Amino acid sequence: MSKNLNKATLGGLLIALGIIYGDIGTSPLYVLNAIIRDRVISEELILGGLSCIIWTLTLQTTVKYVILTLKADNNGEGGIFSLYALVRRQKKWLVFPAIIGGASLLADGMITPPISVTSAIEGLKQIQLFSNIGDSTVVYIVVAILIALFFSQQFGTASIGKMFGPIMFIWFLMLAVLGAAHLFDDLYIFKAFNPYFAIKLLIMYPGGFWILGAVFLCTTGAEALYSDLGHCGRDNIRKSWIFVKSALILNYLGQGAWLLRNHAGQLYTKQTIDSGFNSFYGIMPEGFKIIGIIIATVAAIIASQALISGSFTLISESMRLNLWPKMKINYPTEERGQLFIPGINSLLFVGCAGITLYFRTSSNMEAAYGLAITLCMLATSILFANFLVSRRTKGFLIYLYLIVYLSIELSFLFANLNKFPHGGFVTLIVGGGLFSIMYIWFRARKVKNRYVEFVRLEQYLPTIQELSNDLSIPKFATHLVFLTSANNPKEIEHKIIHSILNRKPKRADIYWFVHVDTQDDPYTSEYTVETIIPNEVIRVEFRLGFRMEPRVNLMFRKVVEDMVANKEVNITSRYESLQRNNVVGDFQFIVLEKFLSQDNELPFLEKIIMKLYFWVKTISLNEERGFGLEQSNVTVEKFPLIVAPVSKLKLNRIFPDEK
Repeated sequence: MSKNLNKATLGGLLIALGIIYGDIGTSPLYVLNAIIRDRVISEELILGGLSCIIWTLTLQTTVKYVILTLKADNNGEGGIFSLYALVRRQKKWLVFPAIIGGASLLADGMITPPISVTSAIEGLKQIQLFSNIGDSTVVYIVVAILIALFFSQQFGTASIGKMFGPIMFIWFLMLAVLGAAHLFDDLYIFKAFNPYFAIKLLIMYPGGFWILGAVFLCTTGAEALYSDLGHCGRDNIRKSWIFVKSALILNYLGQGAWLLRNHAGQLYTKQTIDSGFNSFYGIMPEGFKIIGIIIATVAAIIASQALISGSFTLISESMRLNLWPKMKINYPTEERGQLFIPGINSLLFVGCAGITLYFRTSSNMEAAYGLAITLCMLATSILFANFLVSRRTKGFLIYLYLIVYLSIELSFLFANLNKFPHGGFVTLIVGGGLFSIMYIWFRARKVKNRYVEFVRLEQYLPTIQELSNDLSIPKFATHLVFLTSANNPKEIEHKIIHSILNRKPKRADIYWFVHVDTQDDPYTSEYTVETIIPNEVIRVEFRLGFRMEPRVNLMFRKVVEDMVANKEVNITSRYESLQRNNVVGDFQFIVLEKFLSQDNELPFLEKIIMKLYFWVKTISLNEERGFGLEQSNVTVEKFPLIVAPVSKLKLNRIFPDEK
C-alpha cells in the first residue's frame, strides 16, 4: 500500500466518502419502506426493525468488514479476488467460494443503480407540483440517467471523481441533520439500541424472521468497504466509517420516530408506498424537499458510478486469475486502477435497464434485492477464515468467527429466500449465468492442463541450432517469439517444438520463449532473463500482479532494449546487406490457438464444458489482443486440442479378392 494511504488524512477521508459508501449510504432511501410494507406501524415493529438495523451495521459491517476483514489486505488491495489470491494455494476448492462471491456480487450489483436512482427520483411524488407523476415517467427519467451514466464511463472519472467526496459529505451530513431533527418526535426510539427489541421482533412478531430480508438492505454495500481498500486505505475507511455509521443511524432513528409520531396504527400497503409515501422524504421540511431530492439523486448516481468502477476491477482481476475470458480493457486516464471494459459496461447497462423496465418501482426492487449478495458475504466469510488459518490464528477464534458469521449470514440468506418469487429469481439467474462462465473457464483450463505435454528443452536445442544454420530452409524471421505456459524454465510445450520443427520448419536467428506468471501480489511488475544459448535461444519471464495488464508487446520491447544496452544480445539483422547497415532484424510472434479436435473421447460433462469453453472463447478477446500484441507482427497457428484420444476405432480393411 502506498505510504499516503497508510495513515488517515483529510483528503483520504474525503476520497473514502466519495468512493466506497455510495451503496450503503443510499440505503436510508428504501430500507424502512421495505420493513413497514404490508404491516401496521407499531412500536414493536419500528423499535425491533431499528434495533435489527443498528446491530446489523454493528456486527456485519463494523466488526466483520471494518475491523476484521480489512486486515486481509493483499499488499494494500482488497476485494473477494484479492482475498482469494491470498489463500488459493491452501486448498484447491477455495476457488468455488471465490467464483460464487464474484458472480453474486456482480449480479446483485445490477440492481443497485436502478433501486438507488429510482428511490431518489420517486421523491418527486412528494412535491405537490409533481404529485401526479406516473411510474412510467419515473422509469423514463431513470433509464435516461442510466444511459448518460454508462455512456460517460468510457471517458473516465478522474476529474469529476474529485467532487464525489465533498458531495457525499454533504449527503451524510444531510442524513444526520434530518434524522437528528426528528429524534424528539418520540424519545422511546432510543430503546432501539437494546438488542432485546431485535430478538423480540424476530421471535415473537408475526412473520418477524422474514423481516430480516428487508433489514439486510442496510448492509448490502459492506462488501465495497473491503473491495475499495486499495483506493482508500484501511485507516481512512475505519475513521470515515465512524462518521458514516453515525449519520446512517441518526437518519434511521429519525425516520422511525417520525413514523411512530405521525403514522402509528396505520397499515402501509405496497399501493400506499407506490403512490409516493416514503419516510425518508417525510422527515424533510416541505421547502427543502426539492433540494433534498437533487442531493439524493446525485448521491445515487455516485453510488452507481462506484459500483460500475468496482465491477470493472472485479472482472479485470478475474481475467488475470484465469476465472474469466479475456476482454478488451481501456485505460481512459493515467490514474492508477482506473479502467474501462466496454463489454462489461454494456452487460451492466442492459442488466440495469432491464431491471428498471421489469420492476418499474423501487418497492418492487426492494422485494428482489439482497438475495444474491448474501452468497457473496458467505463466500467472504469462508475465504477469510482460511486467511486466519494462514496467519496461524488460534483455532477456537476461527471457529468462533465461523459460528457467529455463518449463523448471521445463513439467517439473512433464508430470510431473503422469501424474495425469490417476488423477483429474487432474476438476480439468481443472472448470478448463475455469470458463475457458469467463470466455472466453465476455470474447469476447461484444468481439463486442458491435464493433457498439456511438456518436454525437456535441452533435448531439442541441438536440432534447433542446426535448423537456425540450415541455409537450405527459407528464414521465417530474424527473431521468433513464442508465448509459453511452462513454469519450469527447463521445459517447453511439445506443441511449440512441433511448430518449430515439424509443421513447417521455422528457421530464425534467435528464438525467444516468453512466459507470463501471474503473481498473488496485485501490482508486481518485474522480469527475469535466462540466456540458454547466447544470441540463439533466450527465455524471458514476466512476473505480473493480478491487477497488472499483460502488455507483452511493450514489455518485451523494453526487455530487448535493456539487453541491447547491456550488450547481452545482438538484434541486428543477419542478412548481409542489412547487417552492414546495422538494420534491426524483424520480430515475429507466434500464437498457437487451440481448437477442439473431433478425435476425442471425453466424458459427457467434460465434453459439454469444453464445447461451451470454445464457444465462449470465440466471442471473447483473441490470444494476441489479450496479451497486448500488435497484430502486424503476429502469426496465428491453429492446432487441434486432443485431450482424450480415441482409443478404439472400429475399421476393417476389405481386400478386392474378398468382395
